[in-house]
Amino acid sequence: MGKRSKIILGLLIAVLVGIIVTEIIRPKPINWRPSYTSSSKIPFGCYILYNELPTLFPNSNLETVEESVYNVLTKRDSSKMSSYIAINNMLSFDKQETKQLMSYVAKGNQVFIAANDFYGALADTLNIEMERYYDYKEDTASVSLTNTHFKTTHFTFERGADPVYFTSVDTIHTEILGHIGFTDKSFLQVEKDTFKIKPNFIKTAFGDGHFYINTLPAAFSNYYLLKKTSNYSAHSLSYLNNNNILYWDNYNKAGRKIITSPLRFVLNQPALKWAYYLTICAILLFVIFKAKREQRIIPIISPLENSSVEFARTVGSLYYQNKDYTHLNHQKINYFLTYIRNKYFLNTIEMDEAFISALANKSGNSIEDTKALVSLFLNLKDKPIHTEQDTLTLSKKINAFKKYHGR
Repeated sequence: MGKRSKIILGLLIAVLVGIIVTEIIRPKPINWRPSYTSSSKIPFGCYILYNELPTLFPNSNLETVEESVYNVLTKRDSSKMSSYIAINNMLSFDKQETKQLMSYVAKGNQVFIAANDFYGALADTLNIEMERYYDYKEDTASVSLTNTHFKTTHFTFERGADPVYFTSVDTIHTEILGHIGFTDKSFLQVEKDTFKIKPNFIKTAFGDGHFYINTLPAAFSNYYLLKKTSNYSAHSLSYLNNNNILYWDNYNKAGRKIITSPLRFVLNQPALKWAYYLTICAILLFVIFKAKREQRIIPIISPLENSSVEFARTVGSLYYQNKDYTHLNHQKINYFLTYIRNKYFLNTIEMDEAFISALANKSGNSIEDTKALVSLFLNLKDKPIHTEQDTLTLSKKINAFKKYHGR
């Protein structure tokens, strides 16, 4: 190895060491992703609530559930009364899990659910439908409880408190326990902003037991339990009986750790991760400085192939496997805006009232549908973290817009 190669290698090693040291010593940014696991101490984890449950329910034995609802309820001791707590940003139960939950509640047990996206067989069985209010930026939500025996019945939530409310419930068997209030802002300022109050906490009777469903899971997170709003979670959970057993669902969680390969385990351990990266860098350096041939092999130039479809499938598969809904939604919006520019020759930089009117006229869609689509674009661009439901909603809106024009 010549002197010049040694100097270059030394500089590369120095830069690499500098990057590693910087990554190690720099403070970790706050993780605002929803987790809701019992061991998570990030803002939207449930470490504090989980450790306070023995205080809230002193006569109950707390059991942590690390498997599906179906497995837990089929193996439990049915002679003992219990309560089941499930908190997550999204919850869905299949037919078999729903059957077990319905049988469980019908025998006098209770289920407490807190989720801002609740769907699936159980939601359909209970005739529950929920709707989310989309705004351009994060706003304040005012939450109230109907029970006047509580000392505090009104609470204010800001970060992560998306206004989600019930649009359909079983009115015969359901009691409203709380409401959520939010400001409905007009997109084009044609109408004045209005403050709306919608139900967000219900109690549904089934057999001898009850389902308690709340649309504000963030209220039970570490972030809000360290604020004055902590009484909201205590008041909400006070409807549960102090039974023999209290199940804490730690399985249906957004932050649940899932290790499916040895490489995933390696990357989850800081020491192993840096060892892996250093090994890769060392191999690359070896290839650069030691694996040179005396004469390069003459490459065989194959004719170009149209691989657009394969590329699209590969990229789509990667997004789906990584569940990077935020990046995927941004790409879908950018591609759709390019489609508008190429097809209708409209400027998409300012999506104001004139743009919406022009797009509606050229595409044949109604002003209301076009306004709803643009409002969804703006909301998703400002939203830091997207969910699978956001991707489904965006795809349906775009497909409906194009399908209407194609008729």
